[in-house]
Amino acid sequence: MAFRNSDWAAGFQQEFKSFATDAIHVGQEPEQWSSMAIVPPISLSTTFKQYGPGKHAGFEYSRSGNPTRNCLEKAVAALDGAKYCVALASGLAATVTITHMLKSGDGIVCMSDVYGGTNRYFRRVAAEIGYDASFADFTNLEVLKAALKPNTKMLWIETPTNPTMKVVDIQACSDVAHEYSKNIIVVVDNTFMSAYFQRPLALGADICMYSATKYMNGHTDVVMGLISVSREDLYERLKFLQNALGGVPSPFDCYLCNRGLKTLHLRMKQHFKNALVAAKFLEADPRVEKVIFPGLPSHPQHELMKKQCTGCPGMITFYIKGKLEHATTFLSNLKLFALAESLGGYESLAEHPAIMTHASVPENERMELGISDTLIRLSVGLEDEEDIIADLAQALSAAHAEN
Repeated sequence: MAFRNSDWAAGFQQEFKSFATDAIHVGQEPEQWSSMAIVPPISLSTTFKQYGPGKHAGFEYSRSGNPTRNCLEKAVAALDGAKYCVALASGLAATVTITHMLKSGDGIVCMSDVYGGTNRYFRRVAAEIGYDASFADFTNLEVLKAALKPNTKMLWIETPTNPTMKVVDIQACSDVAHEYSKNIIVVVDNTFMSAYFQRPLALGADICMYSATKYMNGHTDVVMGLISVSREDLYERLKFLQNALGGVPSPFDCYLCNRGLKTLHLRMKQHFKNALVAAKFLEADPRVEKVIFPGLPSHPQHELMKKQCTGCPGMITFYIKGKLEHATTFLSNLKLFALAESLGGYESLAEHPAIMTHASVPENERMELGISDTLIRLSVGLEDEEDIIADLAQALSAAHAEN
């Protein structure tokens, strides 16, 4: 039986069946431990005793496999509607591991508006070691089709995009790529959405990846990456690269992220509620030029968002009226929101993309993407909504004191 969405999520897709139950129970079975522990223990051992040479109980060296990491990977796979998951030491470690599936000369076509670290990696690392990295606006399918080349082997989608919150049609882009060549691997960076609001694999993608540092862990105390797949061939290659490249997370971080998953459904609902209230407040304020939030009808891809997602995360981008000084004054006067990079934790954060998270993107490209001096990105947390609004209001007043 499908559960109906609340009023604040009206029009979006239905919640994924048994999501909370899977988050709490899959991979956590007490029977796998001799102690019958309800909470999976943290296995810190780097090595494991063998019955005889080459005869082990499933684990030999912690980089190759770890019991605590296994619990996390099983839970994440279930939440993504996938068969397998591979955990890495960071979101960029996941990006690097995925890219290493290709060989020198292979082409990667990436969404033009992406996380600054992804842009930097493809331009300044991957391109310099032989990968043919290019960028295109996937919100226009004709532009995407024109960007595909005979050597294209990977399509890298981020939706909503960071930081301008463009929404990409995952199914349509996957269809275009796979029709061009069945050998193109479609990757979706699902960091902004989490597994609770979007399942890329069900929309035609081959790989779903995350910086789990953000919503999936949700407590601003873990740096981690996750990759989910259902294809056996992709899993075998990624599992090999996880071990061969060695970018694995610590057992303690796996424990923390696994614990964070248990409240993911609750956290994401509240992030959406708070962000919607904040976005409506900002949109109605005369000191704000423009608000970009996919949960608002004013967003150009609002209908697409409702078509492929169960809701919206707590990410809001807006342009404050004025100049750089107005943006910096606003950010410097926030009291509840912390001026900091990253996102997706229980606390509210604010940042200036042009100076902070996307400073590595060339200035001409930033301007083309709309990452201007007056653009501000908010990660709306789980605080009481009236306190969130009060903080935004007083910071706007400080930035526009002349009014």
